[in-house]
Amino acid sequence: MAISVELIKQLRESTGAGILECRKALENANGDLNAAMDFLREKGLATALKRATRDASEGVVEVYSHGGGRVGVLLELNCETDFVGRSEAFRALAHELVLQVAASSPIYIKEEDIPQDVLDHEAKIAETKAREEGKKDAIIPKIVEGALKKYKDEFVLCNQPYIRDESITIQDLLNQNIASMGENVVIRRFARFALGESTNSEEE
Repeated sequence: MAISVELIKQLRESTGAGILECRKALENANGDLNAAMDFLREKGLATALKRATRDASEGVVEVYSHGGGRVGVLLELNCETDFVGRSEAFRALAHELVLQVAASSPIYIKEEDIPQDVLDHEAKIAETKAREEGKKDAIIPKIVEGALKKYKDEFVLCNQPYIRDESITIQDLLNQNIASMGENVVIRRFARFALGESTNSEEE
């Protein structure tokens, strides 16, 4: 089937993929925009996995202040070359990520960053709650599994739904940018400060 220029443009704006990639995805999906987006997302993920081993030491430290200085975020986003690090698309991505951190208060970047004792603690809470509610032993492991997934989706930055488009996660957003920029892109670290929050040492 013939793919319209307008459809290609729409898909390109949504995914950041190249024109030829968008055309191919739409042809494969018989003009179905959502299916084409899924195709590109899967392709982007494959591209991201291939590029994940590349060294990424260029980039930017993005700073954001919200609510008249009541919330502040620092985030280091890395890429492979200074050329991409200075690009408008890369800077825009860094800004989107600090907005995400400010709005959604993640604690970790990836699931593997969560300490095992934290996961054990959350699992114990979920199990105790399920038993107190009289749930059958056979379904308690599933309940615990669901509680841990919910915890990860809430507090892991890459798992969180993107605040501008909740149909994709931050990891999907990264994959799209890796595919369009042609470089490995890594969220190295972040810190979020809210006015009046106390540190652990102050609480002890």
